[in-house]
Amino acid sequence: MNIYDVIKKPLITEKTTLQKDAGNVISFVVDRNANKIEIKSAVEQLFKVEVVEVNTANIAGKLKRVGRHYGKRSNWKKAYVTLKEGNNVDFFEI
Repeated sequence: MNIYDVIKKPLITEKTTLQKDAGNVISFVVDRNANKIEIKSAVEQLFKVEVVEVNTANIAGKLKRVGRHYGKRSNWKKAYVTLKEGNNVDFFEI
């Protein structure tokens, strides 16, 4: 699998920003079929950092309603990547 197919986008929320500041943990939305080894190698190649640990979570899509019709959002996978001390990834770099 291509490294650009493994990592879809960074997950930037209030919670993930606090985790980044406190514990050097960054979060990504990743491909649902990607495993921890593929995620680790993709982050290391893409951002030139050392990864200590990768934790993943499968997120179930929510049921949504528009009028009287129901639909379902897609399921997705989240990865919490712990970086080695001293490494940093800044998504809003100028």
